[in-house]
Amino acid sequence: MADDPLSRLARAAADEVQSGMHLGLGTGSTAGAVIRELGTRVVAGLAISGVPTSERTARLATEVGIPLTTLDAVDRLDLGIDGADEIEPGLGATKGLGGALVRERLVALACDDYLLVAAAAKLVPRLGSRAPLPVEVVRFGWRQTAVRLAALGLRPNRRAGGDGLDDPYLTDGGNVILDCGTDPIADPTALADAVKAIHGVVDHGLFLGIARRALIAEPDGRVRALRAPEHGPRVGRASGDGGR
Repeated sequence: MADDPLSRLARAAADEVQSGMHLGLGTGSTAGAVIRELGTRVVAGLAISGVPTSERTARLATEVGIPLTTLDAVDRLDLGIDGADEIEPGLGATKGLGGALVRERLVALACDDYLLVAAAAKLVPRLGSRAPLPVEVVRFGWRQTAVRLAALGLRPNRRAGGDGLDDPYLTDGGNVILDCGTDPIADPTALADAVKAIHGVVDHGLFLGIARRALIAEPDGRVRALRAPEHGPRVGRASGDGGR
């Protein structure tokens, strides 16, 4: 593997994996680099299994030789590794530009440990500073759902599919994504609760209180480890995820 920052990050993340682990496999270019690195180690004898967070991740993992299982077939996952679109100092994250946020959250909440991997450019003082907030909504009546999201002060735009603006992007679950413009978010928890309470919303891209660690690729090639402040049990494990 080349010795660029992404490759170094992928190797550092793969170093966290031990034989016998059940892994959550993330979606996106950074997670994909980790999956390829894990594939080379599987060929060399690393014994792992993975639960993919998207169909394209499943295809990639199969291509590189990682055995796959399902979330229903395991009691828990030892470690999840995934990228993020934004990461704030407490390791809250915005995710979903890759379109897999629902499965990413379900997998993340099943993990005993959850590791974010990202370039330093993804670090922000507040979520909402550099990326829109993806919100996955039921396709039926999506315009009405968008109106309700706009009432919260968000600026929703339906994500287009590959065939143009008239064809929406569809998730693996058959839903559409509204990429919602925001200002820097003063209270992500309150916004997450308000968005999730809207009828028609399946899930949002605010991943709060889930990651406890992150590996960050600096432009000079260094990989920096971050750890979240301890604020009690991980959301979704002992304390519940607050979802509906």
